Amino acid sequence: MVAEALQEMDIFSVPFEAMASQCEVRVGARGQDHASRLAQAAIDEVRRIEAKYSRYRDDAIVARINALSGHGWVELDSETEALIAYAQTLYHSSEGKFDITSGVLRQAWDFRNQRVPLPDELARSLSLIGWYRVERAGGRIRLPLPGMELDFGGFGKEYAADRAANCMARRGARHGYVNLGGDLHVIGPQPDGSAWQIGIQDPRDPERIIASIPVRRGALATSGDYERFFEHEGHRYCHILDPGSGYPVACWRSVSVLAPLAIAAGSHATIAMLKQEEGLAFLEQSGLAYLAIDSEGRMHSRDAGQ
Repeated sequence: MVAEALQEMDIFSVPFEAMASQCEVRVGARGQDHASRLAQAAIDEVRRIEAKYSRYRDDAIVARINALSGHGWVELDSETEALIAYAQTLYHSSEGKFDITSGVLRQAWDFRNQRVPLPDELARSLSLIGWYRVERAGGRIRLPLPGMELDFGGFGKEYAADRAANCMARRGARHGYVNLGGDLHVIGPQPDGSAWQIGIQDPRDPERIIASIPVRRGALATSGDYERFFEHEGHRYCHILDPGSGYPVACWRSVSVLAPLAIAAGSHATIAMLKQEEGLAFLEQSGLAYLAIDSEGRMHSRDAGQ
């Protein structure tokens, strides 16, 4: 038996920053060098996706599409075309609530200076929203109205978690997970076979964990009203904005969903937030395990396998 096979497998943690989030790769490996190689493969993949789809980079494909709004067409590679098709599926399954053209609302909402937009400011942004307007043909895409934008922020981080975990698994990782700002893809259980205990943050107290969810394989993602918000005249305004009204959602403090892929878990969590009063019915219909906290702090859940 070779020496490597005899070496005990330990758990290693590799923190990093990406996508404006604190991130971590945790992996079971036989030594620091082995863990570093596995983690670096995951981190490189996250960096690749961030560079390709970030709305903050002029060389990203999303920026090229947005820059040509009202003008020409943009050729799509197969990866981007698949994500665009997924966005269209989400638009229809959410009855228009999940709309990747709604990112223009951030132009009206100033969360840094904590200012509620004036009606005419909101109206200008709302006039540019509508996935049904987007033109697609022959592997190309076009935004017909000047000022229209696409924004992959609704699923980009979760997609990156899935891809990064897949990169590690292809290199032999069997135990560990990729955590991108609280959105996780778990490759497999801890080396001793036990589940990873994933804590769910109290949306009103960042120092408190309100639940711990055991996960051996799959993905867990959370959408909440506490990531970016401000309070004004007794109202709490969060960054999750309804593409119909232009105003922040207010029914749920947070929704966490367990699914085979992080992109599916995150999409379901966000759609539930956007559906507001109908969010619980949507989650029940999905058949996925979830933990939702309503605006009064009450918890609603469905366990895996129910």
